[in-house]
Amino acid sequence: MALATEQIRPIPLNETARIKNLSEFDFDFADFQTNFDNITALAAKISGTNISLVNLIDSFTQWSVSNYGLEIDQMPREESICQYTIAQEDPFEITDLSADERSKNFFYVGSPLNLRYYFGIPLKTPDGYNIGALCVMDQNVQKLTPAKIELLKLLAIEVVDKLVNLKMLHKTKSELDESNIKQRKLAHDIRGPLSGIRGIIEIIRTRGYKNKMFDVMDYLFMIDKSNNEVLNLTDEILVQEKKIIKDEFNLNIFKDKLEKLYTPQAKAKNIFFKVSTTSNHNELNFPKDKLLQISGNLISNAIKFSSDYGTVTVKLGLDVQENEKILKISVSDNGNGLSQAGIDKIMQGKLESSEGTIGERGYGFGLPMVMSDIKSLNGEMEITSEEGWGTNFDVKIPF
Repeated sequence: MALATEQIRPIPLNETARIKNLSEFDFDFADFQTNFDNITALAAKISGTNISLVNLIDSFTQWSVSNYGLEIDQMPREESICQYTIAQEDPFEITDLSADERSKNFFYVGSPLNLRYYFGIPLKTPDGYNIGALCVMDQNVQKLTPAKIELLKLLAIEVVDKLVNLKMLHKTKSELDESNIKQRKLAHDIRGPLSGIRGIIEIIRTRGYKNKMFDVMDYLFMIDKSNNEVLNLTDEILVQEKKIIKDEFNLNIFKDKLEKLYTPQAKAKNIFFKVSTTSNHNELNFPKDKLLQISGNLISNAIKFSSDYGTVTVKLGLDVQENEKILKISVSDNGNGLSQAGIDKIMQGKLESSEGTIGERGYGFGLPMVMSDIKSLNGEMEITSEEGWGTNFDVKIPF
């Protein structure tokens, strides 16, 4: 059965760059809600509507990273109104969703939600890309005053500022992680010599008392005090580094997040979706940079090309060698499959958009972005497929 809408769906003119700009934020969409609660509540209060959402839109999905008045985390991009908002510069309004050809068949326009009014403002990043929208919705037809619209625009700017700050915080955290690893090495390098110096000082101190070297002893006590401070500092560096490592990522966390993010998409198509781990190192930490983005695009693509009651499986593994860890991500489906020409286009970053098994539209950017992200992590991807029998994506990323 085809999706609810058949009209041409809007694609921003700068879609390739827009998707890339969104990917640079490297967001974990499951962990955002509390960052924008006050803004969504205030947006509903200002507009006099029952519902307010902060939505980010990638190649396949609209992620509601904050919601007020409507418990929703995600929906297919082609089922969203905000897909129209991000395709233009100005706010976008539909006064009666049930009377508009673009929205009248969407699930939230019918019972039991019966939504009628929509007003959305693009979330434009400092680089000039609309990565999502702040929107308000209601069961009753509304008409916002110019003053309310200006206030909502200010809230949209506040949302973008917070997103940018979160991006900077993530970048700073990554830099601190790298810095602390270097500090840890430095701490180990200097701890030995300092401990040796402390031993020598103890010997000199003992001999100094016998020789009544009181003046020398004063200096030695000062040196000893400074030495202890340096040793305490190295201990603090090591403890701090361990805390940072504990805040990172492991296979168990990775598995849980993928299940939470993509099980709803699978259920919407009656797809059997399973994530498993194939490693003895499930609690061993590794950086999560771009991993949710890479795996998410592969999973969304697999669901798109799987028929009802099909299967999408994800296997996560971690090989630990002497000098590195190798993360393995395998995503398999039993959908349409790919020709060798299609595989070659993916590997070259040239795959064009095509429709899924129930008419879902791809936007032609998910898999090229995956290839780009994998290469940026010095990883590699292998694709095996047979037309009509499904596809398997195997990704290896070294740390």
